[in-house]
Amino acid sequence: MSWDTIDLDRDEGVATITVDRPDRLNALNTDTLEALEEALAEARDARALVLTGAGDDAFVAGADIAYMAELSVAEAQAYAELGHRVTDAIETFPAPVIAAVNGYAFGGGCELALAADLRVASERAVLGQTEIDLGIVPGWGGTQRLSRLVGDELARRLVFFGERVDAQDAHQHGLVGEVVAHDELDDHVAGMAAELAAKPKHALQAAKEAMNQVHETHQSAGLTYERRAWSGLFGTDDQREGMRAFVEDREPEFE
Repeated sequence: MSWDTIDLDRDEGVATITVDRPDRLNALNTDTLEALEEALAEARDARALVLTGAGDDAFVAGADIAYMAELSVAEAQAYAELGHRVTDAIETFPAPVIAAVNGYAFGGGCELALAADLRVASERAVLGQTEIDLGIVPGWGGTQRLSRLVGDELARRLVFFGERVDAQDAHQHGLVGEVVAHDELDDHVAGMAAELAAKPKHALQAAKEAMNQVHETHQSAGLTYERRAWSGLFGTDDQREGMRAFVEDREPEFE
């Protein structure tokens, strides 16, 4: 499949999805969101996924405000539901998802990054849930996912005041996992993704699904899920290869 504003590239088990509207700072209108949803479905066989934005200025600067300005309540509801389908697809993607935050990540752009498993920021990145000054609130999961990373107090401050945080502050607060030089971001994230793609696929998927249970259920139910996921991997080719390689003191060769 091909899209006007979304690029999907593959390399050795790693899929990279790039939002490609640099003239609009990669802002997300309906067509782009729908294309992103399709690209995520198309890439589901990948062993690792990188999500980023085109150009040097923005990851995704947010939803397309010019598009949103005159939406009716019904149209806004449909737009919110589309945004939630996309962020849910990122969060539940079968493989680890790395958000390579190469610039501005505001509003819906920040929410895309929040839905990823890992966030790596360029030193130039700036993030924020800036919706309050538009007369709205985060609508694609930001009110729920942000506090899981940074805690309730800081999440409320960021949402209430619409504050923007630079890469170093974002790292200090746990909003991103690490910060790298801008011109090293692509190579750094590519290395991470390649390393993940070399890991046992089914074990990674099980680990992700189990860890996502922390946000979905009580701890006791999550622990039950973990036990089932753990024992269910025994007998798989990857489990047998991983343990045999350990016993034989060699590097494993996963499928």
